[in-house]
Amino acid sequence: MIIVLKPQATEAEAKRILAKIEQAGLKPLYMPGVERIVLGALGDERILQKLHLDSDPMVEEAKPILTKYKMVSREVQAHNSVVRIGNVAVGGDKFAVIAGPCSVESEQQLMSVADVVKGHGAVALRGGAYKPRTSPYDFQGMGVEGLKLLKKASEATGMPTVSEVMEVGQVDSLCEYIDCLQIGARNMQNYGLLKAVGETGKPVLLKRGLSATIEELLLAAEYIYDAGNPNIILCERGIRTYETATRNTLDLNAVAYIKQRSHLPVVVDPSHGTGVRELVIPMSRAAAAVGADGIIVESHLNPAEALSDGHQALTGDMFAQLMQELKPFVEAAGRTL
Repeated sequence: MIIVLKPQATEAEAKRILAKIEQAGLKPLYMPGVERIVLGALGDERILQKLHLDSDPMVEEAKPILTKYKMVSREVQAHNSVVRIGNVAVGGDKFAVIAGPCSVESEQQLMSVADVVKGHGAVALRGGAYKPRTSPYDFQGMGVEGLKLLKKASEATGMPTVSEVMEVGQVDSLCEYIDCLQIGARNMQNYGLLKAVGETGKPVLLKRGLSATIEELLLAAEYIYDAGNPNIILCERGIRTYETATRNTLDLNAVAYIKQRSHLPVVVDPSHGTGVRELVIPMSRAAAAVGADGIIVESHLNPAEALSDGHQALTGDMFAQLMQELKPFVEAAGRTL
């Protein structure tokens, strides 16, 4: 429930109502605005009704939150959230480009890619130290050694890092070395992991599941938010459909829809969304045009020798082309690179 207080309501009166909500076993929210104080109450609707908050002399309006996802909804927060990954803001006036290899393979490979993508305008470095692979015989990542290399690359380039966490036991080591924790598509509904990253307070990049609905993605984000972490970036990375021409179907409808329903920033992954190197640039342009807050793309200086997903990784020259072609679309959307 959203409770809008009257203009003359003081902070003390807001705390009185919040205490009443908490005493009833509900979760109180305090959201002071420029003109009004807004409160929230999360929990059993039947208990909320018994509190009769709408009859309080300091309450102007009390209305239910209609969506299942509460904290990430625009009903609770109308303005856009901005999430900071280190020194990089995602969700503000700048269009954030996160780039790097699918997998960290060696120090030389990572450093060379990091230098190239930074030189062309990327603001954050992605790289997988732990890799969820469909086949158990494929390269699974370098683990902690890969995390150390990402930390070293971050210190050398000044770019914050994004890397995937696959299980609860990896959270602490990721937090030690990495600036943003990525929840991959296969783990979007791993609720124990969502709660664990929620308890860290670290920025989380949450990817949409292979066959997940938009509501399921937002409810997964709600788990992280409810655990105490509002620093969530949603990622549309394509869903599995009957179409076989591309690896996935990149659902850009979802970006526009989510931006209307949620205040969280949204980025697009055209690398996994298409699985086709030549489609990454046009779909990145489309992502900017549809209102995404950024993109996360794979880049490798020698894709033919990449240990994972080389077919969808941009070469150095293609990454430079991407940044050049993105600019007019980003500017048309009212942002800057």
